[in-house]
This record gives sequence, C-alpha cells and structure tokens, in this order.
Amino acid sequence: MSARSTWTVTTHDWAKDVDRAHLVAIQDRRDLYGAGGVRHLILEVLSYANDEAESLGRVGRARVIMRPNATVTVVDDGRGTDTRTDSEGHVIRKPVMATKDIRFFDSVNSPRLPDGLPRRGMSTVAALSTELVHENHRTHGSWSQTYRQGIPEDQLRQLRKSDTTGTSVTFRTDVEGPDALTAGDLAAFPWLHVEVDQPSVSFRSRLH
Repeated sequence: MSARSTWTVTTHDWAKDVDRAHLVAIQDRRDLYGAGGVRHLILEVLSYANDEAESLGRVGRARVIMRPNATVTVVDDGRGTDTRTDSEGHVIRKPVMATKDIRFFDSVNSPRLPDGLPRRGMSTVAALSTELVHENHRTHGSWSQTYRQGIPEDQLRQLRKSDTTGTSVTFRTDVEGPDALTAGDLAAFPWLHVEVDQPSVSFRSRLH
C-alpha cells in the first residue's frame, strides 16, 4: 500500500475521483461528444475491453445487452478495472468514469472508432448517461458504483467476490443518433469476440 499521489498515471489521474469541470464540458457539447448516439457510446466501452484483452495477450469476450427498458450493458472477461488500497486503507478504483482519459480526450490525433468518430474515453459515456452502473470483478474482490451524469451517487460499494473477473458497464442515455451496432463494428476490435443481445422491438422507440 502506498499514497495514491505516487501511483503512476497511465490512462487516468489517480489523484482525484471526480473532475466536475470535465464532465460539465462534455454535457455542454452534447452535439460533439454525443455524436454517433448510443452506438458510439457502446463503442467507447468496447474499446476499453479491447485494450484489456490486448494487454493480456489473448482474445477476450464481450457481450452487449440492449434491454427493452432502454438500458445497455456491456460485459467483458478482462481483469476488471484496476482497484487498489492506498496507504490509509481506502479502496480506490481507477476513476475511468468521472475523469478524463489523458490519452485521448484532448488529443487531435485520437484514434477513430469503427463509426469514424474519435475515441474520447469512458467519461463521455458517464457524463451523457442519466444513470450508469460500473461493476468490476478482480481476483481480490468485486465493487460497484452508480453515477448520474458522471457524478458518483454513492461510495464505492464492495460486492460478494465473483468466481470470475471482468467489468460490467450498464448505462441509460437519451443522446440522439444510431442505437445499433453494425456487423463491421463487431469485427473491428481485433482482440475481442463481441456478441449482441438486442430486443426485437426497436431500442430507440423505448427511449420515448
């Protein structure tokens, strides 16, 4: 255990749990960051699962569940979002939902996702969601937290330890635009095998 201020920053700054100014900036430009609709937000989540599988050196599995109540869940079989205990005994999960991804958000050279739009980071999904639930399962424990427009609603909650590892992101958003993945989207992540469960009734119609 060590002070979180000493932890190496790779994708997100461990020093703070929430960057409110960053979240508001996303919400103020819904036309920009919400472009691509639900489809783009799903691709943002899948890109993290793809990164995780690549870092493990094996093809991972992800499942996208589009529910009739207009929520989307993306589940992967990675190691689960990095979660550590600091020198004061506090459990800290990497703040991927409420702070910017320093690799992509402000970069003019951010990689393009399969829909042709730039990758911005998981915080765009959280900031544009009326509700988002982030669960992660690590070898040493499991945790959950609920966010509203990117702001944590409560403290990180410990769950019963799972027999498997991975991350689950469930979100609901009212952004306009495409709401279904294409065959090309499913094949665009080289380190992921993606499966989609989609209701027979139009997902978009459930948003209104």
